[in-house]
Amino acid sequence: MTSFEPKDLTTAKLHGYLLSAVAPRPIAFASTIDANGNANLSPFSFFNVFSANPPIMIFSPARRVRDNTTKHTLENAEATKEVVINVVNYNIVQQMSLSSTEYGKGINEFDKAGLTMLKSDIVKPFRVAESPVQFECKVNEIVKLGTEGGAGNLIICEVVKLHINDAVLNEKGSIDQEKLDLVSRAGGSYYSRAKSGFFEIPKPLTTLGIGVDMLPTAIKSSKILTGNDLGLLANVEALPSQESIEAFVKEHDITSITEEEKHKKAQNLLSYGDVEKAWKVLLS
Repeated sequence: MTSFEPKDLTTAKLHGYLLSAVAPRPIAFASTIDANGNANLSPFSFFNVFSANPPIMIFSPARRVRDNTTKHTLENAEATKEVVINVVNYNIVQQMSLSSTEYGKGINEFDKAGLTMLKSDIVKPFRVAESPVQFECKVNEIVKLGTEGGAGNLIICEVVKLHINDAVLNEKGSIDQEKLDLVSRAGGSYYSRAKSGFFEIPKPLTTLGIGVDMLPTAIKSSKILTGNDLGLLANVEALPSQESIEAFVKEHDITSITEEEKHKKAQNLLSYGDVEKAWKVLLS
């Protein structure tokens, strides 16, 4: 057995060991607003529920390891003392991943991820309409665990209202775990699906994906492509060049297929993770 003392490891190395060993972890898809009312949305896997009476959840936006900066979610929670925690199921996992991209302050990740803002009943931050369970919360306390990169900030939230989609309830009014189809986080690029175990999602681009809001209207409004498909398509820095598209069309002879067939073909390519070819099909 290989053994370490934390002080002998870099923060990044220790962070990797912790996240890979303590897994899978539930995901808090946290919606906040800043002091000016700008919406923000970001996922956190340092998260769990800790009390039913009162109903308390805690999640932790850690200080960034690489440059010791803080995240917009933490800054917003400090400023407004409110947050909505949305759960993540498989239907929105790609869009959730895209929202973790570090877009600039004031950029609305709901728009970038192609998710719908739903007005809350009690708190000001918006709910994620596509999330099957949403918790409106007041922030009771924020506990700072350190001042260096990697230090956590425990945001202790009290649930003031919860919303559950009827589609995930059984005949007794309880949540059906199979219908809920939650996903959770593990180390590296790994996630876990409650129904079927581990799978991988490429990390969002450090150069910033274009976002769902920048996709052509015909693609965003597709009756075939799912939210997860759109999330994959939006996680590119730029669209393929016209020259590369023309070369692809000559090689594969797809000019005669319908738009619907193009979308189906692109969806199949996306299922194998081939985003570049999927884009070339869609833009041909």
